[in-house]
Amino acid sequence: MKSNIYIKVFGVLATVGMLLILLGGALVTKTDSGLGCGRNWPDCNGNLIPREITAEVLIEFSHRLVTGVVGILIVILAVWAWRKFGHVRETKFLAIMAVFFLVLQALIGAAQVLWGQGDFILALHFGISLISFAAVLLLTLLVFEVDRKFDADRVQIGRKLRFHTIGVTLYSYIVVYTGALVRHTDSSLICSDWPLCRNDQFALPNNMYEWVQMGHRFAAALIVIWLGIIALHVYRHYRDQRVIYWGWIIAFIIVMLQATTGMLVVLTKLNLAVALMHSLLISMLFGLLCYMVLLVSRSKFIKSK
Repeated sequence: MKSNIYIKVFGVLATVGMLLILLGGALVTKTDSGLGCGRNWPDCNGNLIPREITAEVLIEFSHRLVTGVVGILIVILAVWAWRKFGHVRETKFLAIMAVFFLVLQALIGAAQVLWGQGDFILALHFGISLISFAAVLLLTLLVFEVDRKFDADRVQIGRKLRFHTIGVTLYSYIVVYTGALVRHTDSSLICSDWPLCRNDQFALPNNMYEWVQMGHRFAAALIVIWLGIIALHVYRHYRDQRVIYWGWIIAFIIVMLQATTGMLVVLTKLNLAVALMHSLLISMLFGLLCYMVLLVSRSKFIKSK
């Protein structure tokens, strides 16, 4: 619809911006730049604009700047969508979720800078940002009315696929958390081999760091298998429903790429580009899974399949 072109563009910018926040946060963690601006927030080393620019200062300050600008975009998008598409069932809920979790992740980031946080609390930071990203993405999809384009308003989903959709989406958040925990506990390279911690021996992990690393690998392996089962089920029973069929096929492709980059993170000794791609893929996967949950909430229930 031509009359909605401006809010569509705005939605795309906010969604891309939220992705930049996710990747920026991952970059801050992977480069140990969290204290690039010292124990100062929102200023940087006592100045509104940093005077001495180092790599750590540039990464941390840029992340803060992007978060601030994109935060304004998301608030505007939420209010705009609320007023323009408030009659659509999911709009108000998604608008609230996008803003609430954006603010929450910003506060956790600020608390880490000012007072420091434990690794298990910090691991929630990426996951909270991910929820905000998913909400912004779904809000943008509503603006574009993707459901009509792909006939999603006529989707019929059986009990089994409903269970799998909700279950694997919730479980994916556990995978995200364990992955964030690997980064924040500095466990990324504690195991030098793949798929085992040490391929020349089969043994249980020896310490907490190995448990964190291998726990994440086990969780990631399960979601790959789970999404493979779903993709096979959809191939057999839902080829006549394009949005369901292609949604799950793409989800399986993404999770395979995710597993591949996870392996390469270890084998390349934490190559930064590979590590950021790993974060990007899980963000895309979680957003897609949340969209599939949205379809489940809108679909007609059928007992078969």
